[in-house]
Amino acid sequence: MFCSLLLLGCTGPQVSQYANEKPVLDLSEYFSGTIDAYGIFTDRSGVVVKRFSVLIQANWQTIDGKKVGTLDESFDYSDGSKQKRIWTLTEVAPGKYIGKADDVVGEANGSSAGNALNWAYTLALPVDGTIYHVQFDDWMYLMSPKVMVNKAKMSKFGFELGEVTLSFYKR
Repeated sequence: MFCSLLLLGCTGPQVSQYANEKPVLDLSEYFSGTIDAYGIFTDRSGVVVKRFSVLIQANWQTIDGKKVGTLDESFDYSDGSKQKRIWTLTEVAPGKYIGKADDVVGEANGSSAGNALNWAYTLALPVDGTIYHVQFDDWMYLMSPKVMVNKAKMSKFGFELGEVTLSFYKR
C-alpha cells in the first residue's frame, strides 16, 4: 500500500485534468500570426541563469486532411546571443500533436485538453561547445485569448536541471 501511494505521489498532472478549464486552447488558433514571448531559465536551485525574448511567426494549413503548423521562432538572449528554431506541428487526432524541429531528437508528443497543452520531447542543447540531450516536460496554459503561460522542466537521466518559464502574448 505504501509503495502504491509513493508511486502516485511521483506522478505528475495529466492533461485530462484540465478538460473543463476555460478558455479552451485551440493550438492552430492561438499560434497563428505574430506572438511575442518573454522568458527565463532557472537552474535547479531557482537562480535565473538566462533571460530571453522570442518573436514567433506562425501559420497553419491543411495537408492531407490534417492541420499542420509552422512556428518560426527567433530567440534573443540577455547575453547577446541569438537562436532560431522552426517547429512543424501536426494535429494527428483531436487534441493530439507531434512536433518536429532541427534540434529536437525524434518527435515531440503533445496532448491538449481545456486550456492546457503538455509536450514531451528531447532537445539537443548546445552548452560550451558540447551537445547534451535533455528531456523537456513542457506545460502551456491559455489564460486569455491573447495570453499563454508556459512552464517547462528540463532533466537528464531523471535529474532535474532547471526550468524554463515563458509568457506569450498574441498580437
